[in-house]
Amino acid sequence: MSPPVPPGTETPGTVPPGIAPADQAFLIDGPAGALEVGVDVPEEGAEPLALVAIVCHPLPTEGGTMHNKVVTMAARALRECGATTVRFNFRGVGRSEGTFDEGRGESDDLRTVIAWARARYPGSQLWLAGFSFGAYVTYKVSAEVQPGMLLSIAPPVGRSWDFSGIAHPNCPWLVIQGEADEIVDAQAVKAWAEKLKPPPELVLMPETSHFFHRKLMDLRGAIKSGVRPWLPAA
Repeated sequence: MSPPVPPGTETPGTVPPGIAPADQAFLIDGPAGALEVGVDVPEEGAEPLALVAIVCHPLPTEGGTMHNKVVTMAARALRECGATTVRFNFRGVGRSEGTFDEGRGESDDLRTVIAWARARYPGSQLWLAGFSFGAYVTYKVSAEVQPGMLLSIAPPVGRSWDFSGIAHPNCPWLVIQGEADEIVDAQAVKAWAEKLKPPPELVLMPETSHFFHRKLMDLRGAIKSGVRPWLPAA
C-alpha cells in the first residue's frame, strides 16, 4: 500500500511524498482490496491550479484500463489546463484487486479514490472525467459527491447501462461524443442530453469513432476549449 501522507501537506502541481506518476502507479486500500492509482502533475508550461481531476477508464471486460489512449489524452488535456490528474484501475484491472461488478462496485472504487484525493488535496477543487463505461460511473456518483465539473466522453447511453433515474449533477457538465461512434449511438446521446434539465454542454465531433482514431488531438482541443470557462482562478 502507499505510505501514509498527512492530509493538507500537498500543494497544487506537486506529487506528495510516496506518490508516483501514473506510469509508476501505487496502491491504496479500496472496498474490494487494493486499488492501483497514479497521479500526474500539470504539464510543463501550464500554471498549476488548485484543481484535481480524476479520469475513469472504459469497460474492464473489454480491456479498459487507466492507460487507455482516450483516458490518457483526456488527462493530458486537463494537465495542460493546469490540473493535477488522478487515474486508477477499477477492481480486477491491473494490480487492482476484486472482480468486475457491473458498475456497482466500480462506483464504490471511485468514491474511495475521491475521498483519497480530497484528503490529499483539501484546498483543491475536484473534477470528474470518464470515457465510455467510466463516463457512466462518474455520472452515477456525481450528484452525491458534488464535483466542481463533470466531463463525459462517449457516455454509453442506450447500451447495457441504465442512465434513467440517476440524479442530475449540480455542476458544469461537458459531454463529448463522436458522430461516427460504432459502439455508442451518437443520436441516442444527443436525444438523452437534450432531455436533461438543464442539459449538459454537448460537443459532437464529426467523423469520429468511439476510440477517437486519428482524432485524439481534436479531442484534446475540444476538452481544453470546453472546460476553459470553468477553470478555477490561478
